[in-house]
Amino acid sequence: MKNKFTIGAFAIIVNEQDEVLLCLRNDYDLWNLPGGGVESGESPWDCVIREVKEETGLIVEVEKLLGVYSKPDNDIVFNYKCKVVGGKLQLTSEAKQHKYYKLANIPENTIKKQVERIKDYYNETSLVMKVQTGSSSLKNIKSNS
Repeated sequence: MKNKFTIGAFAIIVNEQDEVLLCLRNDYDLWNLPGGGVESGESPWDCVIREVKEETGLIVEVEKLLGVYSKPDNDIVFNYKCKVVGGKLQLTSEAKQHKYYKLANIPENTIKKQVERIKDYYNETSLVMKVQTGSSSLKNIKSNS
């Protein structure tokens, strides 16, 4: 039996005030970075561009790979620094609110693994490669946050 892997790609989008963009999900009362799962035949960098557009209405370019995160439940996540090159921030079927936050003001109900990735962005100067532990299932997020 083969192990199944899921691959995710998420964007760090920072405004001129050095605040990071977060999305409040429609399906859970949780904030997260724009991004999601890589589809079959899609590269992680194309995924993050697509997911940002779907969740925010923004068109972005990938500036650089910030980190690769491995999770014990066979998930791999790529974190990218992206810059806005077009589009307009708007509500979508996936997000009911968008807001830029200073690191110190990130909401309590932000997915904890994503908070870790945001902190890595602000604290690291080179590529981050690390294992993240804890549940990845959104069903278990509240109990593990």
